[in-house]
Amino acid sequence: MPRPTSVHVCSACGHETARWEGRCPGCGEWNTLVEEVRRPPPGPGQARGRARTIAGAVAPVALGDVAAEEQHRLSTGIGELDDVLGGGIVPGSLVLIGGAPGIGKSTLTAMTLANLVAAGRRTLYVSAEESAAQIRLRAERLTVGAPLRIPVIAETDLQTVLATMERERPEVCVVDSVQTLHAAELSGAPGSVGQVREVAGEIMRVAKALRIAVLLVGHVTKEGSLAGPRVLEHLVDCVLQFEGERERTYRTVRAIKNRFGSTNEAGVFEMRDDGLVEVLDASARFVGEATRAPGSVVLCAMEGSRPLLVEVQALVSPSELVPPRRVVSGLDRNRVALVLAVLGRHGGIGLGTSDVFVNVVGGVRVDEPGSDLAVALAVASAARRVTLRSADGQKPLACFGELGLTGELRTVAHAERRLTEAQKFGLVPVLEPHTHATLRLALQAALGDRRAAVAA
Repeated sequence: MPRPTSVHVCSACGHETARWEGRCPGCGEWNTLVEEVRRPPPGPGQARGRARTIAGAVAPVALGDVAAEEQHRLSTGIGELDDVLGGGIVPGSLVLIGGAPGIGKSTLTAMTLANLVAAGRRTLYVSAEESAAQIRLRAERLTVGAPLRIPVIAETDLQTVLATMERERPEVCVVDSVQTLHAAELSGAPGSVGQVREVAGEIMRVAKALRIAVLLVGHVTKEGSLAGPRVLEHLVDCVLQFEGERERTYRTVRAIKNRFGSTNEAGVFEMRDDGLVEVLDASARFVGEATRAPGSVVLCAMEGSRPLLVEVQALVSPSELVPPRRVVSGLDRNRVALVLAVLGRHGGIGLGTSDVFVNVVGGVRVDEPGSDLAVALAVASAARRVTLRSADGQKPLACFGELGLTGELRTVAHAERRLTEAQKFGLVPVLEPHTHATLRLALQAALGDRRAAVAA
């Protein structure tokens, strides 16, 4: 049987060439040639078989007549991760876990396998980045499940990994990482577009055939997106994004794609010496650590379907640069720029000659328009040097709301859940669109008669 060969195909025009070139001979585009495996053509018998298949077309079935069996899920033993996955791991599914280096991806997958081994499940850990000795040193620090009983192989060759999966038949397999496995049929280096696509496709074929749940660990680019071809995200059933800062203890896991559950869930963890620990009541920690000083306000945010209270801090200082600096952490920089423009036009607080620094405390990232009002109030508080407090004067002020370009406050989703979470910690009243229709009214309520205080 002839062996499969590889060709280089242009992703722009589809031109094929036997070897890689920097510039496509067909369309002239640079760096668009991607190596792909070219399978040998089918034999005469296979061709006749295909003709018979086409002749015997399959009759479609109405959706109402299809028997839909409930998917049996495997619990990871980590409640926050199970919630994000939709109730656990589905057999035969592919889950891609992406995150920055050192964020805790390997720790999370090792904890998952340790819990599954303790529950009597068959598992396999495939490491293409670390040796078995390095994995053991990390597993010894874990205090969950049975980490030292996890079967592990340190291998980079794709065919060896596939053969091991077919022989061992694990229920859950971790591949760390998909960018470091190498397919011998392709000449490209591990991590290249063609290699990642071939590796993911072959692993998916084996996983679906043997109903092995595979957790693929993936790298991210410096922009924070998953490295490799976009087709990798289309191949897998679930994509989890592991967010946080290495210098901080808090981590957030959220699903950006999930064929077997909702993408509205998020899990919060705390990194410790003995592994990741679930943070079941993150709001209590963030509110307890909130600063009672100018430039601080509590945001009633939503992490998926879960309300979360986080502290937003701002610092405003005279600038010696033109243009002044705008430094943002934990929020969308363009969104903060929009809030500052509305604050200057409709709030009467100009910041054209001031440096503005905005930060979400704890390393949490908030990606929702409901944070607009919190940013505006934190910046106004820092500029006017006024401390924002709740009605009793002992607790920080809580708020949420989206800002319109004309200075109005717009309603956001799950307002009742946000209010209930704030009331649970005594943060009343909450400044929100239903009580204050415009940004100017919200500023007057928050700053009071002290708006005329000395500006920064």
